[in-house]
Amino acid sequence: MKTKMQTYNVSEELNRTFGAPGTDSRRLAEDQAWEEYNAQILLDARKESGMTQSELANKIGTDKSYISRVERGLTIPSISTFYRMVSAMGLTVELR
Repeated sequence: MKTKMQTYNVSEELNRTFGAPGTDSRRLAEDQAWEEYNAQILLDARKESGMTQSELANKIGTDKSYISRVERGLTIPSISTFYRMVSAMGLTVELR
């Protein structure tokens, strides 16, 4: 017996949920997605480096709760703080 496959248009769903590309609501959703993505990258990098939140906080001169807020996407670090975090984990940032 053949089963009928359903198609799903992701673009239509994104438009329905977040608004059309270029709209304020879509830009806001995209910004939020990037913030969450960057927070996850920092969390993964810290764990891979074997550091605790407290250790990272001490290395960059802040407190553990700040690191926690960054990793949960609740706080966006400034560029300088971001670079301090990356450096403290022994990493570098490459721009292309």
